[in-house]
Amino acid sequence: MIELSKLNKIYSTAHGDFSALNDINLHVNAGEIYGVIGKSGAGKSTLLRCVNLLEKPTSGDVRVANQDLTTLSTHELRLERRKIGMIFQHFNLLNARTVYDNIALPLELAQVSRQNIRKAIMPLLELTGLTKKQHAYPSKLSGGQKQRVAIARALVSKPHVLLSDEATSSLDPETTTSILQLLKNIRDQLQLTILLITHEMSVIKECCDRVGILEQGNLIEENEVGAFFTHAKTATAKNFIDSSLPQRLPSGIEQNLLAEAATNTHPVIRLWFRGDAATQSIISNLINQFQLHVNILQANVECIKKHVLGIMIVAISGEKENITNALHYLKSINVQTEVIGHVPNDFISFT
Repeated sequence: MIELSKLNKIYSTAHGDFSALNDINLHVNAGEIYGVIGKSGAGKSTLLRCVNLLEKPTSGDVRVANQDLTTLSTHELRLERRKIGMIFQHFNLLNARTVYDNIALPLELAQVSRQNIRKAIMPLLELTGLTKKQHAYPSKLSGGQKQRVAIARALVSKPHVLLSDEATSSLDPETTTSILQLLKNIRDQLQLTILLITHEMSVIKECCDRVGILEQGNLIEENEVGAFFTHAKTATAKNFIDSSLPQRLPSGIEQNLLAEAATNTHPVIRLWFRGDAATQSIISNLINQFQLHVNILQANVECIKKHVLGIMIVAISGEKENITNALHYLKSINVQTEVIGHVPNDFISFT
């Protein structure tokens, strides 16, 4: 449905040329929710705006529903853009217009009759939960309600594709969850294809089917979301995942954590369990097979798109050779390990 081929975007500045996107090849399947994540300045918004040619690529192809947008005239492009809805972080509603009139605006500009405008809007008010708010003005709406208006407005022209530019980043967690569920409902009921950008891994985890990571204008990794969380390839991907999963150490341990091993210390280790390994009795094996003492400091197991991911932080005490053998054993059963520091032997109880 959306296909970007060898896409490049270069900006000319007073300090020379700046490359915002570098040879991006990206394919979004019909009916899919595809998330693009990256830090600020990675090129996410530029990429999204290239999809509907609000930003004209320096080179490369942009195909939406098998139509190469880069070859169209200004008039032809204007018509094609009606098939591509877009929602933004800051809603962009007109304060002097009611909910109904904000949603109606694209159809009014297209000179659609009032009767047909009403036929288009009423189902969208119900879909977005705004029927009782249709006569309200934006000043009387919550942030989540404003975003629902923006979504309905983006859908009123019956697009094939919906683009979302950080649409939940200004919302609280509960409202974000409801908006993401709405996007999934819209995808299913209207058979839309959705491309969204975000800097929040929670959005990717809750909403998307596939994900790509942008870093300094390069698409460095992409995968199905469950496989992405359980088999991240790049350091950037792993850092994003780390930030999205609850892995914080107890404050007392964190404050006394040493970077290097010293006399009378023992290691604190993060364990990543994937697939079948997440359901094995691994801790019992460490205790019984390797005569180790294990203190579980933090643990979490999630099922992400049918992929099981478990993360545990443990302190281990025992003979150095036994600890080394245990780490080799964990690797052999596909448990990733990371020694994140060392604590004094008398700081954590193993009894």
